[in-house]
Amino acid sequence: MFQFETEQKICEIGGVRFGGQPGEYPTVVVPSIFQKGDKVFEGSKRKGGFNKKRAGELLKMTDKLSAETGVPCMADIVANTGAEFETYIDFVTSVSDMPFCIDAWVMKTKLEGASYCADNGLLDRMFYNSLTIWEKDLEAEIKEISDMGVKHVLLVAFDQEDQMPTGRITGTQRLLDAIEKVGATFESIFIDTSAMNAPAVALCSLANRLIKEKWGFPCASAPSNGSYMWKAARELWGFRGWAGADAALEGLAATLFHDMIFSGPMAGSSRLFPAVALADAFTATLLFGETKKLPPSESHPLYMLFPDFVEQVKAL
Repeated sequence: MFQFETEQKICEIGGVRFGGQPGEYPTVVVPSIFQKGDKVFEGSKRKGGFNKKRAGELLKMTDKLSAETGVPCMADIVANTGAEFETYIDFVTSVSDMPFCIDAWVMKTKLEGASYCADNGLLDRMFYNSLTIWEKDLEAEIKEISDMGVKHVLLVAFDQEDQMPTGRITGTQRLLDAIEKVGATFESIFIDTSAMNAPAVALCSLANRLIKEKWGFPCASAPSNGSYMWKAARELWGFRGWAGADAALEGLAATLFHDMIFSGPMAGSSRLFPAVALADAFTATLLFGETKKLPPSESHPLYMLFPDFVEQVKAL
């Protein structure tokens, strides 16, 4: 059930490894910082600058949770302009060694962020978020980041005309065809299968399974897109009830064919890292039950959090 015959690709960005067979490596959690509404901003507008103390605390907390749980982390740096990217990248890299992605809606801004990383020797720990099928100048974008030397790219696979898991397959193929047409090569390619609401994350899990079966690419989605849009949950059960549902959704995604999850605002790290750590331990135990194999790295959450249990199953 949890093993693929297709050889599974393993990516490494800034020392963080992900991909492979389910249960082999922990799920990478990618929380966002400097997104719209982030409480690191002073006042109501981004132009007022950001609270460096608060932002530093968030990054350090996330690093600490990653070390405690064995769940790897990367930062999703969100910006609206190239100048913002320069400021935010400088800050994040001064506080933490975690890898990061540059995340923007507009191609020009993404390219400016990537160019800044290239100029400052940061391409080993940066991934490009993202190439999309709805970008009108997709081939030009691919050529430009390839010429810059970008090594790691995320493809967002979605077909508006086929919103079933099969649509993510056609979307992935269209993006791969565009990369091939341009003649670009990247060290790492991984796929985001586009979650738009909470239950639709199940379709992402199915799509991820299909993609891993067909190509072996590491796969991701953003369950937080679904949980943060579920306003009714807060109205019914308050923040604590909603937070429990959010953590459950992230854990379900981590269990079912997600090598990476975009987990939403970094302020939520304290609930999400334990949830994903337990999900990873659960998945690794499923793998052991089927294959008698344990994860290769002793920094896996199963070893980190349940060492006594690991010694028990080794004797089975």
